[in-house]
Amino acid sequence: MMPGDSNMTSIVQRIARQALVTFRNTPRVGEADGKSFLENHSKLKSLMTEVRAADLNLVPRRADDISPPPLQYHSGVPPVTYMHICETDHFSMGVFLLKSGASIPLHDHPGMHGVLKVMYGKVRISCFDRLERPAGSPQQDEPTLPQAQIGALRRSVLRCTGEYTEESGPCVLSPDLDNLHQIDAVDGPTAFMDILAPPYDPDEGRDCHYYKVLADSEVSNSELKEKEVWLMEISQPPDFWCGGEPYPGPEVCL
Repeated sequence: MMPGDSNMTSIVQRIARQALVTFRNTPRVGEADGKSFLENHSKLKSLMTEVRAADLNLVPRRADDISPPPLQYHSGVPPVTYMHICETDHFSMGVFLLKSGASIPLHDHPGMHGVLKVMYGKVRISCFDRLERPAGSPQQDEPTLPQAQIGALRRSVLRCTGEYTEESGPCVLSPDLDNLHQIDAVDGPTAFMDILAPPYDPDEGRDCHYYKVLADSEVSNSELKEKEVWLMEISQPPDFWCGGEPYPGPEVCL
């Protein structure tokens, strides 16, 4: 099989190869090869638009499967599972499967790109951007909280909330846009293919952090603009954890 023979190569393999080409040399802002990156990124999004559950040998789960009670989660059944497809120093690729009513809580992707494509079911994705406050700017709208919690605050803006199905194009995030998001299963079980570039790596400063949106009652002296919110970094929510299961689809070689 020749590397360029797309007729003989699974779409999963082609996506992985394109991801490697796209993210092997991610340009910094303003670098001359930014155009090349955008072209490769566009090719990757096009391939992700085409992929379907059958290409990964995924059989859509039924509503089981109907929304299990919270106590079942605590008895050892994870609300979310992950199928590992492949990983390099430049990107990781896999499939997340969410049970009915499950959520991946609001979290960030420090310095990372991402592409998410629903395989079956429906997800609701809420995307936030962090707003950097200029050094020395006033803090008059900062929530009144114990001093120990102030350092965990992040001024952010809710950019969009949308629902995605297998017929939708991919959801894309970058280090600067839509970098924080929450993913909720809607109306039953769902699964999505996920590419992150580069992968999470705490040793390289790419650890996953979780957040909650502060309710209006928790914020005093606040005159935030529309859609601007305060996020507080929190520990991983106790009702969320991710298990693993085997990936049944075509092998990927890089």
